Amino acid sequence: MDLKELENGVNPQRHWYYQSKKLPLFRFFKKMIKNSKEPFSIIDFGSGSGFFAYELLQAFPEQITEVYLIDLNYTLEEIEATKDQQVKKLRFLPEGINHALIMLMDVLEHIEDDYAIMEDITSKLGKDIHFFVTVPAFKHLWSSHDVFLGHYRRYTLNTLSKLLKERSCTITGTYYFFGMIYPLVRLIRKFRQPKDGEMPQSSDMTPLSSFSNGMLKGVHRLELGFSKLNRLAGVSCVAEGKIH
Repeated sequence: MDLKELENGVNPQRHWYYQSKKLPLFRFFKKMIKNSKEPFSIIDFGSGSGFFAYELLQAFPEQITEVYLIDLNYTLEEIEATKDQQVKKLRFLPEGINHALIMLMDVLEHIEDDYAIMEDITSKLGKDIHFFVTVPAFKHLWSSHDVFLGHYRRYTLNTLSKLLKERSCTITGTYYFFGMIYPLVRLIRKFRQPKDGEMPQSSDMTPLSSFSNGMLKGVHRLELGFSKLNRLAGVSCVAEGKIH
């Protein structure tokens, strides 16, 4: 997750966006463990706080052997403190990890050369690797939110699929998520275009009232039931599959 959003007072343990985004991830992991006799390792690439990895570990403790949190911003002290722990913090992806799920949760849009980073990732991983990737959708949704968070681009299902297929990934599913709020987001973003030379001071991600937060979580729990059919529009792109 993007640590800049925590600066706005967002609590991912409650906030509708993070609590909703973990739902398709959990669904995908349930499918993985259903078809496997052995527990998996988890790799959270560009992990930040590691929210999604910790949520998976809490929900599926018996199906996870170890967790690798990969982020360039971890200090040497943080890395050393987790050296012999089940959850390990690292700056770089180790080579040869097998039987694992690698997650890139809103990461690729932050990287100038997304093709190069995917090439590096796929070349280092071992056998039986599943992936779950989310990225922001549609160039026409670009706004001051993207500028503040340091995004280079937004994607479509086609552009995300092209990237993954060219980097040794076999895609088993792509779809848009947050489709039910897409019309509202598009309207808001239309009036929040960044001005030349202006640096926005915050993202769109802010705390909401309990009522609004609960309503949005309910909307997206409902959307999850038909999300895999959504190839039309949404605020996020999702891709699932295997590497190699």
